[in-house]
Amino acid sequence: MILTDELCDKLCAAAWEKSRELGIDISFAVYDEHGLPRVYRRYGEALVLSVTLVPGKAYTAAVTQCKTKDVAGAAAEGAPLMAIQTNDPRITLVAGGYPLFVKGRIAGGIGVGGGTEAQDCEIAEYVLSVFEGLTA
Repeated sequence: MILTDELCDKLCAAAWEKSRELGIDISFAVYDEHGLPRVYRRYGEALVLSVTLVPGKAYTAAVTQCKTKDVAGAAAEGAPLMAIQTNDPRITLVAGGYPLFVKGRIAGGIGVGGGTEAQDCEIAEYVLSVFEGLTA
């Protein structure tokens, strides 16, 4: 298993560190390559809505192997994955979900929520860089 408890703890710490730098409270989730939860944290007074959105972001990134923002584009009317979320209600089309790859293979996904779209993505990209450094 790539997403050990220790690695998940480090990813949580990275997300919390970056969110504090930005001055926001967030929710953060890590899901494995099968779309199963490994960890979920709600830091401080993160938005209540993030409690449902963030796990969905991590799940979506893991099972689609794409950023949730990209899945949203592919799920638009007339696009190749149009209405994917109606077939799997866990699919979330809100930005802030990123897949985790190790040596080209899916390892899981992360979800970040609580800030603006730009803040959520900035935190997720930071966590992704930490993950890549720890698994290189």
